[in-house]
This record gives sequence, C-alpha cells and structure tokens, in this order.
Amino acid sequence: MSPQGPFGWVPPAPDRFYARRGKRLLDLAISAAVFVCFGWLLALIAAAVKLEDRGPVLYRQERIGRYGYPFHLTKFRSMVVGAEHKGAGILVEKGDRRITRVGKLIRKLSLDELAQVFDVLRGDMSIVGPRPGMRYQAELYDDAQRGRLAVRPGITGWAQVHGRNAIRWPERIRLDLEYIDRLSFWTDLKTILRTIPSVLKGSDQIADADYWKQRRAELERRAAPGEKQG
Repeated sequence: MSPQGPFGWVPPAPDRFYARRGKRLLDLAISAAVFVCFGWLLALIAAAVKLEDRGPVLYRQERIGRYGYPFHLTKFRSMVVGAEHKGAGILVEKGDRRITRVGKLIRKLSLDELAQVFDVLRGDMSIVGPRPGMRYQAELYDDAQRGRLAVRPGITGWAQVHGRNAIRWPERIRLDLEYIDRLSFWTDLKTILRTIPSVLKGSDQIADADYWKQRRAELERRAAPGEKQG
C-alpha cells in the first residue's frame, strides 16, 4: 500500500518483483558501469564547468521524489552562479542569457543530467522513471497525476524518449502514468536504448510552464467563494 505523502495519497505502483527489487539492482549496476566507463567524461564536464567561471561544478535543487517526499537533485551547473535569484528565477526561458557557454552544450545533449547518478546511488532516483517535478507542480497534482509519485523519479523516462520537452505537460503526465502501469525490465531496457538516439539528437526545447499557471488559476477559481459546484 502506498503511503499518505506530503501531497496526499499516492496510488500504488504495480506489485511485481522487478518493481520491488529488480529495478533497484539494475539502477546500482548501471550507475557503477557509468562510473567505470564514463568517469573520464564526468571529469571532463566538471573541469569545463569549473574553468569557465571558477564557480561550483555541481548545482543542487529541491525536487519532489517518491511518494511526494523532497530531495535535492544534482546537476552539473549550466547557468551562472546565483541564477535562481536572477531573471526568470527557477524557471528557464528560451534563449536564457543566464546559461553559460559550457551550459548550452551540456544542456543540449542532457550531459548536465549525468551527475544524477549520485542521486541514483543514494536511492533518491532511478535510471528510468518520471522526471522529478518541483514542489509548486506537485501541489497542483490531481488524484490521478499524483500517481507519478508512486516510483522513484528517473534520469530518463518514457515521456522523455517520446519527445522530451517538445510535448505538453498533459501528454507527458499521461506517458509517465502509462510507464508506471507497464513497469517491467523490458520497458526500462527499451527506454534506456531509446534514450541514446534521443540524447544524440539534442534539443533546445524548453519545458512549457503555462500548463501549471493555467492549472493554478483553474483551482483558485474553483475554490473561490460562491463557486457553483457541478
């Protein structure tokens, strides 16, 4: 049974051996392989970020994890130091001038996300799963959307290999819920294999924030005094 998390009851994930035990073993195996095979790339990214402006290599931001409990997601820093206090704040706009030169490259190829193998090792994330949302988004989930919180969030996911940020939030959420419903070793393997060409293709697309603004406005309208209940 899923717990009553900070944002309400979370629908349970499929009760299968892979979901309960096998997925975590796969996460640890892949994370170890990343360090062994691509440790040089992690070091190269870290050096490039450091050399550009001498600022911190890593950036940590609160995200919402399994069952709605917060954790701090790790990324290679792709924006200027203190970016969350400038411009659009925690949001990123198309052509955002806070993104560094190195940041433009590693964001385009999603290399900034590689640092999240540390989050996988800690148990906060999985290799495959819904991308972790922010607190203001989780506060707006309805009962069905809260199902995204039934599993650990992932570095890559079913929605990411079907269009990344090019698809709108309602479709991304639908794909995340579809992934959880069909969660299996083969689904994860297929997602990982499809991630490779998706990353190599790259994308400058910025995630759409309008959906959450509209959803908040809708909920506020419904909660307004005198709102007619249908």
